[in-house]
Amino acid sequence: MKAEALLFGGVALFFAGAAALYGVWSGDPTGTAALVVACLMGALIAFFCAVQYRRRGPRAQDCTTAEVADAVGPVAFFPPSSVWPVVTGFGFVLTATGVVFGLWLFLIGCGVLARGVLGLVFQYATDR
Repeated sequence: MKAEALLFGGVALFFAGAAALYGVWSGDPTGTAALVVACLMGALIAFFCAVQYRRRGPRAQDCTTAEVADAVGPVAFFPPSSVWPVVTGFGFVLTATGVVFGLWLFLIGCGVLARGVLGLVFQYATDR
């Protein structure tokens, strides 16, 4: 995950520089905000990859002298089935529709979205 962290760190730095230059030269707050959000998204992925690298150590892909046999074994845990992605998607749709139609639908969507995200996060918290 070290290469991915460096790659997305570079993406975040590029968007940070582009946001600074665009904000100074254009004075347009909308485009500057979009570039800042793009920078934050790249930084978030870079942070996640860096944390995973520190927790799990280097993978076979991170070593230049690794053989194909070094990457053998289970990749990760993938759940067999889950209803929470559907609930999360439905909550997002309700929240986005609530922006258009009213605060009441937005609040219902936020509740459904929060339940879906919590369900995804804690789905296998007690399974060991």
